[in-house]
Amino acid sequence: MPYTIDQLKDVARKLRIECIKMLTKAGSGHPGGSLSLIEIVTSVFLTRIHRTKENAFSSDRHRFVLSKGHGVPAVYAILAHIGIISNDDLYSFRELDSLLQGHPDYYRFPYVEASTGSLGQGLSIAQGMALAGKIDAKNYRIYCVVGDGEMQEGQIWESLMSAAKFKLDNLCVILDYNKGQIDGNVCDVMNIEPLADKIKAFNWHVINIDGHNFNEILKALDEAETIKNKPTFIIANTIKGKGVSFMEGKNEWHGVAPNQEQCELAIKEISAK
Repeated sequence: MPYTIDQLKDVARKLRIECIKMLTKAGSGHPGGSLSLIEIVTSVFLTRIHRTKENAFSSDRHRFVLSKGHGVPAVYAILAHIGIISNDDLYSFRELDSLLQGHPDYYRFPYVEASTGSLGQGLSIAQGMALAGKIDAKNYRIYCVVGDGEMQEGQIWESLMSAAKFKLDNLCVILDYNKGQIDGNVCDVMNIEPLADKIKAFNWHVINIDGHNFNEILKALDEAETIKNKPTFIIANTIKGKGVSFMEGKNEWHGVAPNQEQCELAIKEISAK
């Protein structure tokens, strides 16, 4: 049954709360880039890949690769929402021997599709999956989320070049463009603009959207499915720490977990929206 926009917004609120709780319990992690991902992850999982325990390892499944692995709390939260894991499992996040490590660990927890977090590598993995799908004449699609700091990595640009060469129209890359990284603003650390022009020059189909607007996200995902003979790159403009006023747009929340007082304030604010 299709989700309404209001239902997607309600799920997004719940996921943000779970991310805050997980990070507070762990005492470490990456709230800024997890919260900026929420609408993207919600849209892809609930309206595109339709993950269940029954189809999770099917050779025909649609795949999701989180190249910016530090944002994985958002993925764990959506997997709990759809019943792949329990909500109680979320609170083992970052504990020794937990399935839910601070970056996706495929060998412990294969529901994440790939071990990522060494930035720049996830897109190469996703491209390999897409190429395999073409070779095997499969109809599955690959969705890969990359970070904007990650766009400074040379391996990303090698993947952009080769994915276009192989006409991987089953590959859709979504950039979580929150414009901040651990060392500061992306434009100051290593400016990646003019980004859309660069990616178009690599022969990709490029779409520019508000990454917190479900209507725009869904429209872009629909458009990506119509593009033939080239991959699609969605530039999703987002806000680091989205949903929590004292975190929004602040790079210091890239890799610092909230304390209990901050957790309660954040949950109260998210719940009121």
